[in-house]
Amino acid sequence: MSRQALGLGHLDHPLLGHLVIDHAHDDRRGVLRALAPDVKGNSLGPVLRVPDTPPVAWLAPEAGGLEWTTDPSAIEAVK
Repeated sequence: MSRQALGLGHLDHPLLGHLVIDHAHDDRRGVLRALAPDVKGNSLGPVLRVPDTPPVAWLAPEAGGLEWTTDPSAIEAVK
């Protein structure tokens, strides 16, 4: 599936900003915040180029907290 580029490696997704279920992590629920490359390491410096890695889904807990990543094919909208 081709997705529209939004800049800085981020891609458009119809569920951006919506509550989703992450089937890869025990059906954990979170808000889809981004579809973007995974950044390896914990560097706090500026990102000078878009990582050459496949995009992952970035999810945030409903009530806030630490984001996590998952395979984009593992998510679906909460019904």
